[in-house]
Amino acid sequence: MLKGKKVLLGITASIAAYKTAELVRLFKKAGASVRVIQTEASLDFIAPLTLATLSEKPVLTKMVDPDSGEWSNHVELGLWADIMVIAPLTANTMAKMKAGECDNLLLATYLSAKCPIYFAPAMDLDMYKHSSTKANISTLQEYGNILIPSGFGELASGLVGEGRMAEPSEIIDSITAELNKDLPLTNKRVLITAGPTHESIDPARYIANRSSGKMGIALAVEAANNGALVSLVLGPTHLNCKHANITVYKVVTASQMHEQVNAHFPTTEIGIFAAAVADYKPDVVAKNKIKKSDSNLNISLEKTVDILAEMGNKKNDKQFIVGFALETDNEVENAKDKLKRKNLDMIVLNSLNNKGAGFQHNTNKITIIDKANNISDFELKDKSEVAKDVIDKIIELSE
Repeated sequence: MLKGKKVLLGITASIAAYKTAELVRLFKKAGASVRVIQTEASLDFIAPLTLATLSEKPVLTKMVDPDSGEWSNHVELGLWADIMVIAPLTANTMAKMKAGECDNLLLATYLSAKCPIYFAPAMDLDMYKHSSTKANISTLQEYGNILIPSGFGELASGLVGEGRMAEPSEIIDSITAELNKDLPLTNKRVLITAGPTHESIDPARYIANRSSGKMGIALAVEAANNGALVSLVLGPTHLNCKHANITVYKVVTASQMHEQVNAHFPTTEIGIFAAAVADYKPDVVAKNKIKKSDSNLNISLEKTVDILAEMGNKKNDKQFIVGFALETDNEVENAKDKLKRKNLDMIVLNSLNNKGAGFQHNTNKITIIDKANNISDFELKDKSEVAKDVIDKIIELSE
């Protein structure tokens, strides 16, 4: 959920400022762009060079840079950010935020920001428990700011109690949970298969197809970006898939894919079967490499398990199942037949006759057919955009 987000991190003068180096690192690891604003007093607690190195952006501290004379445009910063996080937030800056005071760049940017603002207080036990602090926290929340509560633990004074700034990982989790809560697939369990399978002939050779896994991975990312908890069963591919909401289960054969799908299907709410599973495999796998000879080689093949048909027969009324059909002739009729035979709720058709569609391409051209045989045609698009079309249609039909 943080991938591609623009995060403005404000740091005030607390000993907990040392934790912000890890916080910046975690934001960057999640795929966010980060800009840091420090109050001048916070410079005693963490050096801007550290944060500039981790964020890959200069740290801002003054309204006007004393060396260059360049103005730090607080309005522009406030408009740039998708999220503003003030961590740690001291009692002093908190009181100024409540009163609307504006005596430094951080406060000016806070008052200009149009994005959601999160604040993570950090102070000693008695300060945190003081009635004025409680009132200030309550007022900031009334203003629409989002509290990341302080934790219980050992404090800089040696006291033990509330007031300890939330750990960087807890701050990331709190923001992610808040961003996810209104998404259409929040906490829905989605199972996706992607990529090819490889069926061994001997230790050196196998039967495969040209699937890259790009489409299935794009679907997994789009579902996760909509709040879903995704189990991605991924066949052999050079591609990787990293997202906080995606758990990847790597497999090689159709049998291994079937095993993983069976394990996750009972708790699945939406199943998207985008993998190009081999229909046949050698009925005997040679233990040693088959040597080349002058005679022809005949390989006897047996059917692999039809994962999609099996899950279609198993599904209950609360499960929504999507299949894919790659066709070369009678495309729509073949897709409709597959939709019915395999008891699917929706099928995504692509044709190898369409230039730029199918295996290996970064683009795809699809037709979506639902259970009522309604047909939706889409133009050739990048697979990430195709994934949006597919997930949007699933959200529409599965409500």
